[in-house]
Amino acid sequence: MSALTRREFLVTGAVAAGYTFAAGPLRSEVISTPATGLVAGDVSIPVAGREIPGYRAKPANALKPPIVLVVQEIFGVHEYIRDVCRRLAQAGYLAVAPDLYIRQGDVSRMSNFEEIRPIVAKVPDAQVMGDLDATAAWAEKDGGDGAKLAITGFCWGGRIVWLYSAHSAKLRAGVAWYGRLVGDKSELQPSYPIDVAAKLLAPVLGLYGALDTGIPLDTVERMRKEIAAAGGKSRIDVFDGAPHGFHADYRPSYNEAAAREGWTRMLAWFKANAG
Repeated sequence: MSALTRREFLVTGAVAAGYTFAAGPLRSEVISTPATGLVAGDVSIPVAGREIPGYRAKPANALKPPIVLVVQEIFGVHEYIRDVCRRLAQAGYLAVAPDLYIRQGDVSRMSNFEEIRPIVAKVPDAQVMGDLDATAAWAEKDGGDGAKLAITGFCWGGRIVWLYSAHSAKLRAGVAWYGRLVGDKSELQPSYPIDVAAKLLAPVLGLYGALDTGIPLDTVERMRKEIAAAGGKSRIDVFDGAPHGFHADYRPSYNEAAAREGWTRMLAWFKANAG
């Protein structure tokens, strides 16, 4: 067998560790949260006459823990998202991440970002809202406290957090990590967070990076003005020196200081607004 190149080793290692192939080289120091004291693993979630896969983690002995819906990055429900669920479970939550692309395709083995993009473009927002509603109902049956429902999401999932917070009357809090605020609309994706800023049913904390080249700060300021005009508790925090994907510890974009502080603010937001 010929020796692996560094690129081949990094990609192979990423796949073996459960990270999506297209996410690129894996950092050597990824965060790995143990499942000690947790009930954690793959689950099947009934939605609209079928089942979709997901990943759930919860404290083993907690009675009716608060629920957090975890919405995937564009790379799907891979090891990073699973680890986020375990981190939340270690903090006392029932965290569940449904696979929201599965009807359109499995992105976990795709080799590059350009293969994933058309899959994601086919995912209707209405389908996602319904799947999240069904996941929240499933989590309550799994022992979670439906009166203490929160949501968080990253990148693609950050946009969804804003939309779901204008959709669900049961939601108590949302935290959106660097989700796009404006964009080109389509029949399947008819609105963006800027369009629902005045319709939020639950307070949202937005966590964004000042160096995010895909989400210009002028769009962040526009969103801030919209949510301020609407009143309520929602706000956006911007981290100096942080790029897009600053919480993704398995990627070169990881910014430890911003990620840790963002996580602290997220937990405080959930506690203050969802219980």
